Amino acid sequence: MSAQSIYARAPLGALVRYSDGQPMPPERHRKKLAAWKSSNGSGRLVRKTHAAVRPTYTHPAGFTLHEGNFGSDGVIVLVVHKSFSVTSTLTFEIVEDPAPGSVRILTSFQGEDELRHLAPDMVAAEDWLSRNHYTGARLEVVGEHEASAQTLGQAA
Repeated sequence: MSAQSIYARAPLGALVRYSDGQPMPPERHRKKLAAWKSSNGSGRLVRKTHAAVRPTYTHPAGFTLHEGNFGSDGVIVLVVHKSFSVTSTLTFEIVEDPAPGSVRILTSFQGEDELRHLAPDMVAAEDWLSRNHYTGARLEVVGEHEASAQTLGQAA
């Protein structure tokens, strides 16, 4: 599937795999393996960005995958996101859609939604949101119509 197809069809929260089609090199070839890993991986779809046309540049539409959090003792020190343009030549596939009944925790900026967390249910989503304060966070149950999305003001 193309990057354009992921942008058009994949819902926020979907697990997406990307690949350049090359086989993984042996572990002993560390530089080749590092280069391969930069073009082959997976992540959760957290943002879709619209195309932007400015007087000095044009930025195509794209999307961002959350590849992981790194830290220790429950403290996250590094969040890894990878962004792709719809013109990317890599091959993509949707590995998993968010489960029906799971809850997206979303924020919006300049008309674009960003997935902050995907919780298994409403209780877990409200618990996560009580520990991670986001102004204007919105809870959206997967599989239900957008009209049922719940908007929260400032979290206490």
